[in-house]
Amino acid sequence: MKKLQLLALLLFVGSSFHSFAQSAKTITAVATPEAAGFSSERLKRLDAAMASWPAQQAMNGGVALIIHDGKIAYYKAAGYNNTETKEPMPKDGIFRIASQTKAITAVATMILFEEGKLLLTDPVSKYIPSFKKQSVLAKFNPADTTYTTVPANREITIKDLLTHTSGLGYAQIGSKEATAIYAKNKLTAGIGVMNDNLLSAMTRLGTLPLMHQPGLQFTYGLNMDVMGCIVEIVSGMSLDEFTRTRIFEPLGMKDTYFTIPKAKAARLVNIYVEENGMLRHETSGLAYYPLAGSKYYSGGSSLSSTILDYAIFLQMLLNGGEYNGTRILGRNTVRMMTTNQIGDLTVRDNKFGLGFEIVTERGSAKSPANVGTFSWSGAFATNYWVDPKEKLVMLLYRQIQNSTHGDVVEKFRALTYQALKD
Repeated sequence: MKKLQLLALLLFVGSSFHSFAQSAKTITAVATPEAAGFSSERLKRLDAAMASWPAQQAMNGGVALIIHDGKIAYYKAAGYNNTETKEPMPKDGIFRIASQTKAITAVATMILFEEGKLLLTDPVSKYIPSFKKQSVLAKFNPADTTYTTVPANREITIKDLLTHTSGLGYAQIGSKEATAIYAKNKLTAGIGVMNDNLLSAMTRLGTLPLMHQPGLQFTYGLNMDVMGCIVEIVSGMSLDEFTRTRIFEPLGMKDTYFTIPKAKAARLVNIYVEENGMLRHETSGLAYYPLAGSKYYSGGSSLSSTILDYAIFLQMLLNGGEYNGTRILGRNTVRMMTTNQIGDLTVRDNKFGLGFEIVTERGSAKSPANVGTFSWSGAFATNYWVDPKEKLVMLLYRQIQNSTHGDVVEKFRALTYQALKD
């Protein structure tokens, strides 16, 4: 009996040590892909694809990063940062990550949740009073943008914001109803805003009708801009200061900013726009908004980062909330964030957690990603996935507005998984 008890104790200690070792994973370079559990020979297929995509106008250039069990299996750039001068795309270029900002705002929210400063069940009106007694759009007249409403069945909550089930729409890129109503009230998608105040804008948003009753649909919208505003109210800091001091600096994310400093301005990669199947170098205001110094910190869209910085953020989540000896979140909080939080609703064939799309069995049947893989993307063609079962962090960064080459994203995933060694 004593031998069995000793064996059980050893197994428990071993299991606990393995769990701790996993949580302590940091991103490290290794000599060969084989040392990271990948096949060098099969990764040549990804090399070939990356080299071919510029010629297909699928990208001017891009960067791919694959991390397996904390080890870098693949980290390469291809194509050009400037197609006219043939300047190569730099691996450490700073990209406009747009909606990849949302996951960072979600983590900021859950930091405050862990500190007991807010609850997921809190009504948004607790922090922004204009969200009290909201209405829901009933009929909309596109001719003059007038509309009728009905009362909301309940108030929207912080959880509704994190899961995009509040009924808030998106300005500029949402439905025709949301786009028109929000434009009339001078609301934007949050990128490059210079002459507005976040609290003022979100207060205006609270007076406008929801696109549907809270909790009944998944509608991608301005939810995380509202959430970023609440982070500012609860913490007493700007979202810029909060994310910098509570997430970026502790993790060693040295190249992630709402406003890129002048000393690093040259590292902001060029942005291209797809028009009639061809890529055009964009040199208007859209290109330079990360340098403009906006104080409108959009929690849904306005960060810029390098692919390696964002990989550190994702590795922290894969580790259960800790990276390089620094704990950002508790492991059960990360479990909550990466668990289905929308019940029977669906996002494509998948579910949604607190800030992430979560692959289901149905979704996994159509891609190599395992059930439980969590992901999202950015409007300028940046993508990421985290597969906890395979201990994989995968990122593909391009910088294109209006890209129609979504097949590149699926090809990248297929080319990643096929190169895994047994």
